[in-house]
Amino acid sequence: MSTIADVAARAGVSKATASRALSGRGYVSTQTRERVEAAARTLSYVAHSSATSLATGRTQTIAVIVPTVGRWFFSELLAGIQESLLERDYDLTLFGVPEDSSARAHVIDDLLPRRRFDGLVAVGIQPDSHDMRQLLRLDRPIVSVGPHSADISAVAIDDAAAARIATEHLIDLGHSEIAFLGGGDRTDALTFGDARRRDGYRSAMDAAGLTARSLVIPASGTMPSGYEAAVELLGNRRTRPTAVVGVCDEVAIGAIIAARRVGIAVPTELSVVGIDDHQHAEMFALTTIRQQPREQGSTAVQLLLRRLDDPDAPHQHVIAASALVVRNSSAPLR
Repeated sequence: MSTIADVAARAGVSKATASRALSGRGYVSTQTRERVEAAARTLSYVAHSSATSLATGRTQTIAVIVPTVGRWFFSELLAGIQESLLERDYDLTLFGVPEDSSARAHVIDDLLPRRRFDGLVAVGIQPDSHDMRQLLRLDRPIVSVGPHSADISAVAIDDAAAARIATEHLIDLGHSEIAFLGGGDRTDALTFGDARRRDGYRSAMDAAGLTARSLVIPASGTMPSGYEAAVELLGNRRTRPTAVVGVCDEVAIGAIIAARRVGIAVPTELSVVGIDDHQHAEMFALTTIRQQPREQGSTAVQLLLRRLDDPDAPHQHVIAASALVVRNSSAPLR
């Protein structure tokens, strides 16, 4: 089996130059690169990851931390990350660990400091939290997906703007009794993004002079939670709202199912708007704010590899596009 030394000898270059030419990392002239690639083809050379690591000082591995792999947003995000890493011959080490869990503390405080990896994608980790401070101490390039601070590269949507647009859509349709499913008065009980969405809802209600009619109902970001919260909310005909904004599409879909179960027609008696454009949003004709997590995953990889190539480059914050998608779950107030 041919080695990188054989390729280097045939091409008349050093092993380090041959490695740079084949990996695409570091400067090599076009003529030299072509000579090395021709030698590798002639010798049927296939790079071994351990050899590449020794020559370049890199592991070709990226670590990814997510709160869970069981929800649509995170699975789509991971698909985008993995596709982009595979295109660049990088491995992925995944840690799916819930917030405030002993498993996450173990991964961040004990496992990661002992692992070899080139960079990290941190999903949904609040910028001033203990977890982020620990990750920054690892002294590896980090890109955040979601919450971020000025001293870290990140990709995110504007969560507050997304909820504000969703609420304003309902206000424009004539609704004033609009509830928000997916929040509470305790900010520390919410994720950073969910708290921002709750605040966006409140800002839209305040701007429309509807502060006194604001109603925030606790619900975690799942269909069952949205269903349970909506059943209770919609049970009293005299006090139920005419419209609902879900903190995410899963919650909004849960509210649509609850409305059907208690005999409330959507959208003639209740308008529902979500956020995310979940894979089932079209099935439920859900009006929503679209974001594209797969593209966010790809962008996160691009930002991270730029940091690897140039650690001193300025941090970049990419605000991913989000737009209102009007379907049949929202209608003018009757």
